[in-house]
Amino acid sequence: MLLKDIAYDRIKQKILNEEYTPGKFLSERTLIEDLDMSKTPIKNALIRLETEGFLTVSSKQGIFINELSVDKINDMYNLRIALETFNCKFLHGRITEYQLDELKQILDVTKEVTDNLDINSFATYDHEFHLAISNMAGNMEITEILINRQDHLRRITLKHLRKDPERVKIFYQDHLQIYEALKAHQAESVHLMEQHLENSKSILFR
Repeated sequence: MLLKDIAYDRIKQKILNEEYTPGKFLSERTLIEDLDMSKTPIKNALIRLETEGFLTVSSKQGIFINELSVDKINDMYNLRIALETFNCKFLHGRITEYQLDELKQILDVTKEVTDNLDINSFATYDHEFHLAISNMAGNMEITEILINRQDHLRRITLKHLRKDPERVKIFYQDHLQIYEALKAHQAESVHLMEQHLENSKSILFR
């Protein structure tokens, strides 16, 4: 892996974990010391992260870690509701036993991290569950949109769970209900997905 890619991954992970606080400035010197790298790979990483909306580089003030605005979060949830309910609408009558086994395996691991209130691992399996359903529905345009926004979606999930780690239990139960509806080939899975995402949005804005 190239140094610029390593710098990109490490800076992004620190943003996702809020080691670099949203709404605060960083200096290039801080990044050089934290990553133990020269300026060049860090500058290349910053260009990519700025393009993806994680930060803003100012020649005068330094590197500003962008916050997730209320509008952006609202827009992301509304986009997900439109796309992921479509996935369930297409999938519920067609889902195979093999696909159900795959979802069940994800849920089994999710149950373990839920019991341990492991929010970072839960965020990983949360998105794995949603992406698996999208892959199964077979609309690659929808899946590509979700993949391209995956890091921002993970950031939103972690924002949720840092407020209250117990929310993993609510989200896990939602996933379990969606799975059971898909297993029974019920159109109710569409409503459950919509309800899951709407409730997640409303809880976050409280």
